[in-house]
Amino acid sequence: MNLLLKGGRVIDPFTGLDKVQNLLIKEGRIAEILDDAPIQGLSGVEVIDIAGKIAVPGLIDIHTHLREPGNEYKETIASGSEAAAAGGFTSIACMPNTNPVNDKRSTTEFILKRAKECGLVNVYPIAAISLKSEGALLSEYWDLKEAGAVGFSDDGRPVMNSALMRRALEYASSLDMPIISHCEDTNLSSGGVMHEGMVSAELGLVGIPAAAEEVMVARDIILAGYTGAHIHIAHVSAAGAVRLVREAKARGVRVTAETAPHYFTLTDEAVRAFDTFARVYPPLRGQEDLEAVKEGLRDGTIDTIASDHAPHARTDKELEFDYAATGLTGLETSLALSLSLVQEGILTLPELIRKMTINPARVIHIPKGTLAEGADADITVIDPDRQWVVDPGTFRSRGKNTPFGGRHLTGKAVMTIVGGKISFQDM
Repeated sequence: MNLLLKGGRVIDPFTGLDKVQNLLIKEGRIAEILDDAPIQGLSGVEVIDIAGKIAVPGLIDIHTHLREPGNEYKETIASGSEAAAAGGFTSIACMPNTNPVNDKRSTTEFILKRAKECGLVNVYPIAAISLKSEGALLSEYWDLKEAGAVGFSDDGRPVMNSALMRRALEYASSLDMPIISHCEDTNLSSGGVMHEGMVSAELGLVGIPAAAEEVMVARDIILAGYTGAHIHIAHVSAAGAVRLVREAKARGVRVTAETAPHYFTLTDEAVRAFDTFARVYPPLRGQEDLEAVKEGLRDGTIDTIASDHAPHARTDKELEFDYAATGLTGLETSLALSLSLVQEGILTLPELIRKMTINPARVIHIPKGTLAEGADADITVIDPDRQWVVDPGTFRSRGKNTPFGGRHLTGKAVMTIVGGKISFQDM
């Protein structure tokens, strides 16, 4: 399919482009970026007017839970891909906590095969750091990389064994691949169901101190500095974690970090009604932590914004708070929630797009995140003025577990193009 996206504001942080332009797509690639002028001599090209809208490199989410294989009642690769496309994401990296865990070539290949059959977005598997994510023996990294894995993580189950984490960093570094760390000291978090603070005390719920995250961030930064390897800190939520990453970067440690929209839009106050949709890991923290996360995004300490899309069935969430599954459905609300950072003046629009395109692409070393001529035609078209109300009943994801139901948001992806083909359109 050959397309011409005409008259939109084109933002590409990789090349520094921010101008009203026309994007010409031929044979799945960016063929040419043209000035906003009458287009002559173009035949066999479908012209789409995107005046008043913004065209950016296809959004990239490097922290998605697709649940398949093994938990298809929560999400499938197909339904997760539909949700990603509807949210404006052209590429997603899926975490390994499936059943079986993605710790073998066959599982990685299965995920890629299913994603290709679906054909809506690019899917990049993250393989397990350790066999079965049990933290005892390393997975076979070279075999997994050869099969198509782009990084390693035991997300959902922290690597408590420091010697194993050191070996993981060294092994992954030899393959030029990142270790993505779920930072949680389970000795400190054991039994906890929400952030430890005034709200947990008033509700009578067992709290998880911010120190549980901060202790492990400190350990992994030390190990990354010692080995010279790249550590990526997942879902940063605590002020101390932001500070530790900032200081480590200043010392030259190879550390990158991500946060998720719920950590800069919600606090533990969202739990007051015992809303299990607000039960996430790490937990929603206090206002001081939220402000620290925003500052970390503003000053570049936090490199990327990831959805941490964690869909669950109603039966997993409609339980007493202590027993409910953790996580929320995020792919279809991530962009709009992140645009609030622009509306608040925390980030400029190009800065936000950088954190959702080229920065995540660099973390997992994929050739995405730019609109440069010759690049894959992965494009997200955003209507920055579209006002809408979050209705979980309309989600493409099988998971409807969002604490944002009924919230009025501004800004929405209205077209998602992957490899020159339209995967989603709402214009």
